[in-house]
Amino acid sequence: MPETLTVQDSVELAVVERSGFIESRHAGAAVVLSPDGEVVARYGDADALVLPRSSLKPLQAVACITAGAPLEGEQLALSTASHVGTDRHAGVVRDILTEGGLTEDDLECPAAWPTDTATRDAMVREHDQQARIRMNCSGKHAAMLRACVATGWPTKGYLEPTHPLQVHIRETVERLSGEKIAHTSIDGCGAPVHALTLTGLARAIHRIGSASDRSPFALHRVAGALVRAVREHPWTIEGPGRPDTLAIETLGVFTKGGAEGVMVMVAPDNTTVALKMLDGSPRASTLVAATLLQRAGALTDADLTTLTAALSLSVLGGGADVGSIRVSPRI
Repeated sequence: MPETLTVQDSVELAVVERSGFIESRHAGAAVVLSPDGEVVARYGDADALVLPRSSLKPLQAVACITAGAPLEGEQLALSTASHVGTDRHAGVVRDILTEGGLTEDDLECPAAWPTDTATRDAMVREHDQQARIRMNCSGKHAAMLRACVATGWPTKGYLEPTHPLQVHIRETVERLSGEKIAHTSIDGCGAPVHALTLTGLARAIHRIGSASDRSPFALHRVAGALVRAVREHPWTIEGPGRPDTLAIETLGVFTKGGAEGVMVMVAPDNTTVALKMLDGSPRASTLVAATLLQRAGALTDADLTTLTAALSLSVLGGGADVGSIRVSPRI
């Protein structure tokens, strides 16, 4: 088995306080890179392997575009999203498919209900069913299919690790992270997800987040265009009022959360954070990432205050605020 993050190699990153009592503690690891990409801070073992989960999507999206997927604007942003499945999200995914001569039946992600409550309630009232296009990874899958159409690769079986698209994605991940893939698992959506160290993940996200869409190098142009699309269309990445969207809207960062408590965030000056909550809880990930950027001088105190106010960090008792989720004093 590959060497993964352990309790012994983790540090306390966040706590949950209820009425003056520390009820829960979130341990994990994190790494901070300077605007130039140098490691400036480590918390816990940042060289242990983690599964990035959806925090890998920016790398997968870059690979799809370099393979020929002709996406721009909202479509490009949604290719790296973990969206909540609103009609607006589904509409963009449907357009990506239709413009490539594809349909929802070509998607190989599982059918799902939208995680947006209002949209799900409306679908239930209309007696609609779970749908692949509503699955939070459908934008990524649509981009994968468009890359296959553009390159002439088979659309059937595009999730198989030996499919040319997945081989190209793997090579792109290795190129951006500077690491050889030591282990590949299957993500919740059915796509391969590659284990990286937090340092390697941070390095890859830094290279994407600091890229220019005017670069003479194609890979950098694609990465720069992706980041610009996300910052211009933050609603695509998750949804109104959700942590990733709020962080992009309030701070101008490039950020992408992943399942099991993974988070990557790039500040406007290119300072970069990657972190993993060992218990898999995402509830403090955005706050911790932004705090580490603030401590590195990449965000202001006012920035952090604005984001903290926007996030749902209150602990309730009888409907009243009795505590909060906050960054651990130990980091």
